[in-house]
Amino acid sequence: MTRDNQDKPEENVPVETGHEVVQSYLKTLDNSPGVYRMLDAKGRVLYVGKARSLKKRVSNYAKPTGHSARIARMISQTASMMFLTTRTETEALLLEQNLIKQLKPHFNVLLRDDKSFPNILVTDHEFPQIKKHRGARKEKGHYFGPFASADAVNRTLNQLQKVFLLRNCTDATFDARSRPCLLYQIKRCAGPCVGKIDAEGYGALVNDAEDFLSGRTTKMQESLAAEMQAASEAMAFEKAAVLRDRIRALTQVQQSQGINPRGVGEADVIALHMEGGQACVQVFFIRAHQNWGNRDFYPRTGAGAGPGEVLQAFVGQFYDQKEPPRLILLSDPLDEQDLMAEALSERLGRKVEISVPQRGEKSELVANAQRNARESLARKLAETATQAKLLDGVAKAFELDGPPARIEVYDNSHIQGAHAVGAMIVAGPEGYMKSQYRKFNIKGEDLTPGDDFGMMKEVLTRRFKRLLKEDPEQEQGLWPELLLIDGGAGQVSAVHEIMEEMGVTDIPMIGVAKGVDRDHGKEEFHRRGQRPFALQRNDPVLYFIQRLRDEAHRFAIGTHRAKRAKAQGATPLDEVPGVGATRKRALLQHFGSAKAVSRAGLDDLKAVDGISETLAETIYGFFHDKG
Repeated sequence: MTRDNQDKPEENVPVETGHEVVQSYLKTLDNSPGVYRMLDAKGRVLYVGKARSLKKRVSNYAKPTGHSARIARMISQTASMMFLTTRTETEALLLEQNLIKQLKPHFNVLLRDDKSFPNILVTDHEFPQIKKHRGARKEKGHYFGPFASADAVNRTLNQLQKVFLLRNCTDATFDARSRPCLLYQIKRCAGPCVGKIDAEGYGALVNDAEDFLSGRTTKMQESLAAEMQAASEAMAFEKAAVLRDRIRALTQVQQSQGINPRGVGEADVIALHMEGGQACVQVFFIRAHQNWGNRDFYPRTGAGAGPGEVLQAFVGQFYDQKEPPRLILLSDPLDEQDLMAEALSERLGRKVEISVPQRGEKSELVANAQRNARESLARKLAETATQAKLLDGVAKAFELDGPPARIEVYDNSHIQGAHAVGAMIVAGPEGYMKSQYRKFNIKGEDLTPGDDFGMMKEVLTRRFKRLLKEDPEQEQGLWPELLLIDGGAGQVSAVHEIMEEMGVTDIPMIGVAKGVDRDHGKEEFHRRGQRPFALQRNDPVLYFIQRLRDEAHRFAIGTHRAKRAKAQGATPLDEVPGVGATRKRALLQHFGSAKAVSRAGLDDLKAVDGISETLAETIYGFFHDKG
């Protein structure tokens, strides 16, 4: 059941705000649980909250006194409210977190970095592949994670290859290989692709790897040690040496993981430190009694929220798209801890415990996470102070009205026009804003290969058309206050024309071009209608601009390489309707290559496992009915 109440003010008429406005809604409310939104005179959402009883919660806001400075400011700006009723308070809590992430209200605590975490996947295959996986768990196989970062996964995979010799090649590469690869030669793979190990032996390696990733390592080491001793006594010294290397690599994996708690099998350890109006939340992932890394977050604190509210909002938003573990250990109690545990348990379908440990090993884990949060926030505050000085320097060097709160840097990447991509990075007072980075697949079919001006025009046109549609009033902080373009006077002039066509003429832009010998430190800066100029080689602003340009170049090159790699792995079979990954694999295994599939007769296609008569006709028609 829903009920929306919003008064739309007429233009040019003073709008009432404050606790009297809040008071006017009380007569329309009952004691139902639900979610409320407080809006300012322009209809912008100031705050989203949930209540066990909407009437009681709103009546608290209607009082003229007794509020904290933060809440009093919020009430004073409130011109209207909206309400959604729910069946239970748990539903209200979940809806509240969804709306906060969607609307990003100024007075709410907001988790700003919410990227997915990588996992390790052991695929569902006769000879399984072990690989890094990020995103939804759609592919069949066994997943282990989450890990805190791609680096943590890569380090673990690197060591696991040494220990368990599992393949990391794709199924297509595996099916097409006729001789051992380099990884087999350096003892990183058992060579199942060319029959160096049978399915049973490889399966035993897979079981050992899954036991390790599940925390069952003691028996594994004892078993390997016994096998090594037996091989040595049988004078099978080569086999004994391989087993010795596996034991050594296994020990290195365990040592590299750092803190490995004996009494905590599965938990997320979440600790908060607040200072100077900012907050750092540190999250450690404990799985299978092993530390799988940590990551720090810097949530926006909602203009002065307390520890309980910050952690409450963080936990709710953090697990919105992630599966919570059975145990969550916190440094501070949540405002509504039991309700949050109930909501997470309901979403997961099994019990989730939230605890603030006071002693023992769990308390030590939290203390360690809190120390990391404190040190991370100290570094962040120091970096922010340095960043503020640099932005002041940018404003003076380029004669801006003030330090830019958002700098956008653009670059393109391609090889002779192939696999062309555009890239945008963003920087501001807190450094790189990686959640705001954007990739652009160049779509222009009429572009001449290698036409950098044409590619830049397409990227900027798409970028600013979207901004004009989503934030025409420039009120959401999404508009740049400075554009940095990789190029000289020609690029700046071209960009200016593009922006004028869209009616965007108030954003300063600077072209960054290397000097005559294309050396760092001799960059020239171009502004429309002015002579190019350079900064002193030791000027911190110059180094800052160089880092921004290099970051844009790095991001563009990485995007281009990913696109090129994907294209190289593609085959015409990817375009055939009804042929997914499994049937593609069956066809390649049967015929050996996509070219052989394209030449196959209808009867030959029907003979492939999993290919029906109808699909065989579709495949045959795809390759033979063209033109």
